[in-house]
Amino acid sequence: MKYAVLNKDGSEPLLARNQLFTVIAMLLLTSGIAGAQSLYKYQDENGEWVFTDRAPPEEQSAEILDLPIGRNAPTVTVTTSLAGRSIRFKARNDFVVPVEVILALDRLHNLELPPPDQQMRWVVDPKSELVLLELDAVDDNIAPEALYRFVWIPGIPESGYDADFLYRAPFAVARNYPITQAFPVGITHLTPDSYYAVDLAMPIGTDIYAARAGTVFEVASTNFRGGTDSEQDMASANLIRIMHDDGSQAAYAHLNWNSIRVRPGDRVERGQYIADSGNTGYSSGPHLHFVVLVNLGMRLVSVPVLFEGPSGTPVEPVTGNAMIAH
Repeated sequence: MKYAVLNKDGSEPLLARNQLFTVIAMLLLTSGIAGAQSLYKYQDENGEWVFTDRAPPEEQSAEILDLPIGRNAPTVTVTTSLAGRSIRFKARNDFVVPVEVILALDRLHNLELPPPDQQMRWVVDPKSELVLLELDAVDDNIAPEALYRFVWIPGIPESGYDADFLYRAPFAVARNYPITQAFPVGITHLTPDSYYAVDLAMPIGTDIYAARAGTVFEVASTNFRGGTDSEQDMASANLIRIMHDDGSQAAYAHLNWNSIRVRPGDRVERGQYIADSGNTGYSSGPHLHFVVLVNLGMRLVSVPVLFEGPSGTPVEPVTGNAMIAH
């Protein structure tokens, strides 16, 4: 399980000229592609209802439903408008948490340059717009043009997260589940955003609880497909992303289809039930992928996590050990 870079290209008219912009958005997993997936609904030999993306045996009749895939993720945009004889660059943040934005000016025509000391990065507050920059035209008789790019990432850069915080094991008290992957073992956790992720093997449908209080800022809940094809399956993981009060953020991934009980903007408390575990997305078997990340200046980087043990003692996750919830 890892983060991916999403690239978008488009154009926006300005004074009868085309203005090219590129968005490079750092997102967990990958934003889902619009479309539909087939859900098979049937009763097995024991009379139990089965919901799966895999077709049953030919002799087994099944109802086939088409369901949307992917997630309806919030967006961050930078647009331009004419303000008198100036071009105004404005960022819009649809997330319920702050985002960091960097603007790069590749080419300016008939526009003054920004001041030499102008910082080209900003933090845009949740659900808000921010004027980033205004550049004056040099000649009133010539249409100004700007070729620009911008990048964004959720979170306040280098916010000083609490490295000593003890997280609650994200499942029911007194239960225990094997740790199948944790630092320094890196079977699939091979990038900075997943080095310190923890994989916990558990049956589909296991109750998942928030390991720490925070604000939900992204949810994907309608996927049910899972597999080991990184290109095909990466985009189909259900997940919850929660921003903590110290600026760090947690991701809970591979969750079960239609089991998520929180929405973006919800405040969740430590130990609150948020979803069921599953086997969606790029996954070789039912498990929970849990990771805590911080924004280190346009880089989402995973950080070590300590869990709360008996009597509040810190417990470091180790591959092959069982994690117990206290």
